[in-house]
Amino acid sequence: MVYLTRVEKFNAAHKLWVEEWSEEKNRSVFGKCSNKNWHGHNYSLHITVKGDPDPYTGFIMDAKKLSKIVKREVLDHLDHSNLNLDVPFLRPGLQPTSENLIKAIWKQIEPSLSEFNCKLHRLVLHETDSIYVEYYGE
Repeated sequence: MVYLTRVEKFNAAHKLWVEEWSEEKNRSVFGKCSNKNWHGHNYSLHITVKGDPDPYTGFIMDAKKLSKIVKREVLDHLDHSNLNLDVPFLRPGLQPTSENLIKAIWKQIEPSLSEFNCKLHRLVLHETDSIYVEYYGE
């Protein structure tokens, strides 16, 4: 089994907030992420697919095609957006944490890989240099 990883980047804003809570409780739980005027991140998304190399091309998947899928299904929606308001595949009321975002991204990418001889193996989403989440579709 061979694993191929493509790295893509996007910028987005969000606010972590629970409407039923007071401003004090939101600030206590979410800190600066509860800023009423939003805040942004420069995200880095690592997409790993797995499979056996094609005997003719040597690819498990053409990395350029993977990039086009990620752009169409994910980046065109997320880049320079407000995750709370602008993204059709993030349901209203879903807290736009990296944990929820990575699961939604998986659902966007996985169906588009069905025509290729590989499977989505792992996503890694870096929110900052020191915070990231991993997801294996489980």
